[in-house]
Amino acid sequence: MQNNFIAELEQESKTTRKVFERIPKEKFDWRPHEKSMTMGRLAVHIAEMIGWIREVLEKEEFDLNARDYEPFTPKTNSELMEFFDKNLKDAIEVLSKVSTEEMAKPWTLRRGEKVVFSMPRAQVLRSVVFNHVIHHRGQLSVYLRLNDIPVPSIYGPSADET
Repeated sequence: MQNNFIAELEQESKTTRKVFERIPKEKFDWRPHEKSMTMGRLAVHIAEMIGWIREVLEKEEFDLNARDYEPFTPKTNSELMEFFDKNLKDAIEVLSKVSTEEMAKPWTLRRGEKVVFSMPRAQVLRSVVFNHVIHHRGQLSVYLRLNDIPVPSIYGPSADET
């Protein structure tokens, strides 16, 4: 199971890198709507989610109310890529060491006393991390399109790449 997660993470990360590489630093503050994340913040959020893999596999729960959170704010595309690559390397390392038994153990997300959800770690990785990354990467590809930045091939040709 863990090897499948690693293989998928490596494959999806190649695509994510292609999307990230297209983001010019002068567009980091661009957003399609006042309620939307900026392009830079959305990219950082995607990179951060890769870092959640360690949190899910090494801890039993995460309390959203107990965190002191300061988002990473890259100044350049190179800093964004370094942050992503660091989290990717760390995620692969922790995935390579986890047992199947650990993957089946429950993991809980809470807000203080209120449980948001509790499910097996493997399911958290699939739905809350992997699917979530893919969802936001799709949003980011729309941000590129809205800025006339060529959209890379993701799961097949794009209008900009065949």
